Amino acid sequence: MVIVATGCTSRSADPPGAEMSPSAQTYLSEALSIMEKHSLLRHQVDWGDVRGQAFAHAHGAQKPADTYGAIDWALYSLGDGHSRFLEPEPEPDKNSPEPSVVSFEGPQGRSLKSGIGYVSLPGVQGSQKTYDEYVRQGREIVAKADRTGVCGWVVDLRSDTGGNMWPMLAVVGPVLGDGKVGMFVDADGRKTVWSIKRGAPYADGEPTGWGDSRPVTQGAPPVAVLTSNRTASAGEAVAVAFRARPRTQFFGERTNGVPTGNQTYRLSDGARLVLTEVKDADRTGRTYDAAIPPDKEIAADPRPATGNRDEALEAAQSWLLEQAAGRR
Repeated sequence: MVIVATGCTSRSADPPGAEMSPSAQTYLSEALSIMEKHSLLRHQVDWGDVRGQAFAHAHGAQKPADTYGAIDWALYSLGDGHSRFLEPEPEPDKNSPEPSVVSFEGPQGRSLKSGIGYVSLPGVQGSQKTYDEYVRQGREIVAKADRTGVCGWVVDLRSDTGGNMWPMLAVVGPVLGDGKVGMFVDADGRKTVWSIKRGAPYADGEPTGWGDSRPVTQGAPPVAVLTSNRTASAGEAVAVAFRARPRTQFFGERTNGVPTGNQTYRLSDGARLVLTEVKDADRTGRTYDAAIPPDKEIAADPRPATGNRDEALEAAQSWLLEQAAGRR
């Protein structure tokens, strides 16, 4: 208890959350400490106020699970729009067989009739096996299209809802080209540089899990990037990697608006704190913290159906053919 003097008498004042059990207090305090130490917006937050209100939300909590709502509230109060809290997953059934085949939506691509290479990257999140299969499929698509002698590339990020950016960059690394392509920037201005070396992605000079990739035949080809309001998180990071790249244009819609990087912290009961810690920045150092607009805005058809024109793709192809004609 804290003794508070009031005139000639004294009384005991309970700290926020005093009716909580010690285990619940410790659990909530540790979660808030992670936020205070690592949040991207940590220097803009009144942590005394956040802690006080979070403990008020958790008033009477007796076990860690009773504080989940308070943690959700605290993450929302940060205002980054990307942090989230994930409750513990149920224990897997030990009698269920493990899947022998990786099942997921992988990259798609082809060589278009106009002599342009096309690769579409969906979001990807999962195990290392999933990432390896994603990269294998994507690199095969890029290599197959490149063998036809394409004069430019469409990189379609319209269905890239996020996940892990590194497998995505491992697929399009040969199209991006070697060198620095972007970076993470934290609240104190510290940078983690993304680069491509022999077609593979690196973070601050360290490989991110995949070896060299076959280079595309045409060095530094023109690239048209397609985005939509579904392009989010890691998908936006890939878009940022193409920003400020020579001979590159963006078509479609503004991105979702969370071009930031998250780190996951596992709490004592298996719950996960997914905390936004960095902004994305392009190769020039320009940071992004909102929806990224295209160079040419083309709204998606609100009534998608087989046979409808893909105006963004058509505009991208026209621009790429102009670039090819200008090089002759």
